[in-house]
Amino acid sequence: MANPSSASPASREPQALSSSDGATTARPGERSTPYASNVMRFLESVGISNPIPDNYSSEDFYSDFLCNHLKTDTVRRGHITCFTTVKPTILNSMGGLHGGVIAAISERVAIATARTVVGEDKELFLGELAMSYLSSATINAELIVDGSVVRSGRNTTVVAVEFKMRKTGKLVYSSRATFYNSPIAKL
Repeated sequence: MANPSSASPASREPQALSSSDGATTARPGERSTPYASNVMRFLESVGISNPIPDNYSSEDFYSDFLCNHLKTDTVRRGHITCFTTVKPTILNSMGGLHGGVIAAISERVAIATARTVVGEDKELFLGELAMSYLSSATINAELIVDGSVVRSGRNTTVVAVEFKMRKTGKLVYSSRATFYNSPIAKL
């Protein structure tokens, strides 16, 4: 009897793909699971099939978009404080600040904070960005974004970024970024 693993990939029967939660996704031509229609309805409700507007695909749109939501307050060696207000354009489908925006703002503030201690003669490479989503910031909430250098050495710089509610001081998000410093090549 032939070993099933020795059969060519083309001769194998298609099988359903399984995810970690036990749900299956059918391959083309197979019957879909009851979850597939629910997932498609959700994706359509959040605009997955809408075309991307032309102004969103312009060069450096991402930076301009973030900078419009982030206002710098103080800059000191090893510390930066910024403010942001949660606007409808950066909400998730649940009405809170979108996690991707939080991570993007965190990365931007961490880079700026690291630059206060790492000289311009070195490039910064983001090696790790760890996020903690502790609570939610809803529409029109004002947040204080504090970036501070935890450690800076010859080869690495670690920056902590905290998002706090401006009115209450409640910590809602935090992150830790590790940067690798390397001299700029002189070719």
